[in-house]
Amino acid sequence: MVTVFRAYGLRVIIFVDDHVPAHVHVFGDGQAKINLVGADGAPELIWAEGMTRVEVRKAMRIVVEQQAMLLARWEDIHGRID
Repeated sequence: MVTVFRAYGLRVIIFVDDHVPAHVHVFGDGQAKINLVGADGAPELIWAEGMTRVEVRKAMRIVVEQQAMLLARWEDIHGRID
């Protein structure tokens, strides 16, 4: 696993042995899985457990604001995601 970003007390992780679609795991008190490109092109929350609504909103804000960088990091680790 690679920590690719930290903010608001949260860690954004990409697992090196993970699968498509491109996504990240965000860890705080709990964790969330967020696809980097949802149906409308924006990041999409897949699930969250053990996180408060405030933490989930922070996680989504991070992924939305850092979407391009996170996609580039996914490609660095896993290859192109055409």
